[in-house]
Amino acid sequence: MSRVLICDDESDIVSALRIYLESESIDVSEASNGKEALDLMASPEGQDIQLILLDVMMPVMDGIRAMSEIRKISNVPIIMLTAKSEDADKVMGLTIGADDYVTKPFNPVELMARVKSQLRRYTCLGSQAGSLNETNEEVYTVGGIELNDRSKEVHLDGELVALTPLEYDILKFMMTHKNEVLSPKQIYESVWDDTAIGAESTVAVHIRHLREKLEYDSANPRYLKAVWGHGYKMEDK
Repeated sequence: MSRVLICDDESDIVSALRIYLESESIDVSEASNGKEALDLMASPEGQDIQLILLDVMMPVMDGIRAMSEIRKISNVPIIMLTAKSEDADKVMGLTIGADDYVTKPFNPVELMARVKSQLRRYTCLGSQAGSLNETNEEVYTVGGIELNDRSKEVHLDGELVALTPLEYDILKFMMTHKNEVLSPKQIYESVWDDTAIGAESTVAVHIRHLREKLEYDSANPRYLKAVWGHGYKMEDK
């Protein structure tokens, strides 16, 4: 059974989220601020958490700072809970390591669709690159990048690279469409399995993360190229 950590200082929101999640047979842990969430993730209980719903504005430690610290110890998917006016926080959160965001007041159907999508991705890939999936044996290679979809490992010039489940899925999609120009909308709808709302900035942040991990000079990428006005291309030289 999946377990989700809800981190929000508003008890009414926590109660509502608990109802939605438990109606889908998802176990719930709670934290009322970022410090509590960080402490929980660093404890043995944190090993069971497969997704975090993280509010941005909280006392003691806000969601942005908490996410930055959590990313040092865990690749677990994080969905930010933001107000409509917090556009800058959405961008900041995605830059630091959030996988998605839901705007308050949230639509329960949309929320659960995003939760299930992230849980499927995390369950398939596991908490770190390297989990075993015996049903797939493909190995994809572009230049010095090798993606083994059986072992869920990515190597750059023979060195293992640690990717989040979302980064892995983006890379796999681009490697299976190498030398094709892919729009942010195409990437988002394929990887997130959702309507491409706000796709351009979201995809751009994750592409930047991949460049930082896979390019020796992320400002002048060899593999993950931007095609101005159109999207991105995985270039096989």
